[in-house]
Amino acid sequence: MDAERIPESRAAWFDDKFSRHPDPWRTRESWYEARKRALTLAALPRARYRNAFEPGCAIGVLSVELAPRCERLLCADFAPHALAAARARLAGLSHVTVEPRAMPHDWPAGRYDLIVISEFAYYLDTPECTALAQHASRALDADGTLVCCHWRHPAETWMLESAEVHRLFAAAAARDSLEPVVHMEDADFLLDVWSRDACSVARREGAC
Repeated sequence: MDAERIPESRAAWFDDKFSRHPDPWRTRESWYEARKRALTLAALPRARYRNAFEPGCAIGVLSVELAPRCERLLCADFAPHALAAARARLAGLSHVTVEPRAMPHDWPAGRYDLIVISEFAYYLDTPECTALAQHASRALDADGTLVCCHWRHPAETWMLESAEVHRLFAAAAARDSLEPVVHMEDADFLLDVWSRDACSVARREGAC
């Protein structure tokens, strides 16, 4: 990562993008984004979760699709314009909360049985990404699921590569006895899922 190119305030850098365009990464209209969300949701080994956390939720497009699978969902972002859009999008869902939190420093207290890290960890530097991975793996319930999904192509010069992000998360997951349950190397993105319960979906349903 080229430290000289890192924005002085990443929150301001993101907020400027959202102030200039309500959906700067075309999350609502891009087939890439829709397909990635569908594959991410399909990779979740359980149909329902009790208490989920999605940091870096941006304008809440993935959050809307996660919400029906969760009894409670906490979404967070640090860009005010993104937060306002996410709150508006999720306003009708009483079991969803949207909070201003900067990762990894504002990691919430409590434990979760679903944590989704999607398309934002590579904006952190290596120590921050390492801390984020450790927070996520340690906050996971015994039957929990940790998801990590990131774009593989070059973007900003100061960003971490997606492979490095997933390596850091895999290392944290291994240290906390999480088992890999899904690993997908798409041409456009990496998708990994870990859990302490490595039993397959079919075995859970008694099909094996």
